[in-house]
Amino acid sequence: MARSDYLTWTTDDVTTELMNADMSELKLVAKALFEHACTKLGGLGFGTSFLSWVASFSAIYLLILDRTNWRTNMLTSLLVPYIFFSLPPSLFHFLRGQFGMWVAFIAVVLRLFFPRHFPDWLEIPGSLILLLVVAPKLFAHASRESWVGVVICLMIGCYLLQEHIRASGGFRNSFMQSHGISNTIGILLLFVYPMWRLITHVV
Repeated sequence: MARSDYLTWTTDDVTTELMNADMSELKLVAKALFEHACTKLGGLGFGTSFLSWVASFSAIYLLILDRTNWRTNMLTSLLVPYIFFSLPPSLFHFLRGQFGMWVAFIAVVLRLFFPRHFPDWLEIPGSLILLLVVAPKLFAHASRESWVGVVICLMIGCYLLQEHIRASGGFRNSFMQSHGISNTIGILLLFVYPMWRLITHVV
């Protein structure tokens, strides 16, 4: 009996040591993969830029769904500040330039003088263009380049996710209902950019 207990104890120790060794190797592999990805793909800047495109298009995709077949009571208008904070720098500066000013001007003229020709689905895109154009330079660049914008994006993502899960009747139902998978994946993709910014900030 004592020998059996000793063998069991020894086997457990060996198993634990093997698992610890495997975990250490996995950590080394993950670290090496992260470093290689950063070096081969142009550094952390490439990942930040790429994921900002992914996050922005995910937010735009959710806005389109909200105007077509995903009408809920949740505040999808919060996607406007999310897009503001997550837009790639090149697109952000382009929309803050003359192009964005002309689009904002036309939107305001249509909304004021030709309201019947201004469809409801243009309300949120028009608000986004106006926000991009009229936001003060100090606020726009300071908030986008600091942790403030990252925290706001995370808070918006968390709110939309929990509201979507609640409206679907649970996490499992959010993947099983019609259009549930696409909506849930779109919301989950909102987390990739702010989480990456946090990781790169810590690293």
